[in-house]
Amino acid sequence: MKHFIWYAAFLALLFTGDRLAGWLLQRETMASQFRYSRLYSGRAGADVLLVGNSRGLTFYAPYIEQSSGQSTCNLSYNGLPMDVANALIQDYLEHYPAPKTLLLDITICDRANNELLAGFAMYAPFSPRLSGLIRDSLPKMWGGNQFSHLTRFNNEIFQRALFHRKKSDKDWLLDRVIPPKLVAEVAQQQYPLEVHPQLVTSLQAAVQAAQAKGVQVQLVISPYFPGFAQNVTNLDALKTAVEQATGLPVHDYRQALGDPGDFGDFMHPNRAGSIHYIDLLRKDGLLP
Repeated sequence: MKHFIWYAAFLALLFTGDRLAGWLLQRETMASQFRYSRLYSGRAGADVLLVGNSRGLTFYAPYIEQSSGQSTCNLSYNGLPMDVANALIQDYLEHYPAPKTLLLDITICDRANNELLAGFAMYAPFSPRLSGLIRDSLPKMWGGNQFSHLTRFNNEIFQRALFHRKKSDKDWLLDRVIPPKLVAEVAQQQYPLEVHPQLVTSLQAAVQAAQAKGVQVQLVISPYFPGFAQNVTNLDALKTAVEQATGLPVHDYRQALGDPGDFGDFMHPNRAGSIHYIDLLRKDGLLP
């Protein structure tokens, strides 16, 4: 009997400690200036909503705000898949006044990413959509998160939130110039982009939700390093699939930047390239 009481007390202590530590970490997370913490704590209202994977970080928010006078919210993240982005976009539309513009890079449909999805577990208590995605795609992890709240914070997303605890993340993009040695290898570089029909369906759902709120949706393919776009397989197939699913044109900027100095690598413009890209988007009327 004494052993039972001791074990019960020990388990109760573990449970209480888990819930207390989880609450403290959640509080720190939600106070962060990180984009998803702002999204789920009521601090992300904006005129322009920007969405993509790492290529969406090219939508350089400080310059958009400076040059247009419009506020921005960028929900992009490295490797972000469109099913997660759909949940984020629809959560945004549910909790904030509709933005004037949604600018979305369609190459976000290039992969599923359950490893990254797991990192959004700490925001799942604030989003039935994220919670449902995790439950359906990662049922064992979802169950573990219900048992132990601390497991929600063992991931890269939490580390980003801590990094931006008192620091804005709007300046987050690749800012270097691609090395000459890498430039010389451009012809040998290949990027096997895949078309995932379920992610195109998620993009379609996000577009329809935004249009239902009166948002002007702009779909783009952001620039690649000169000579590299031709090495990205299935990009035209993805463009066609998205246009057919949404009924919207995809504005194709894959070869819009010709200066190698505008890039940090083959996939990503640097800060200078991002500014030049945004100037093109504004000139063409895709941004204010």
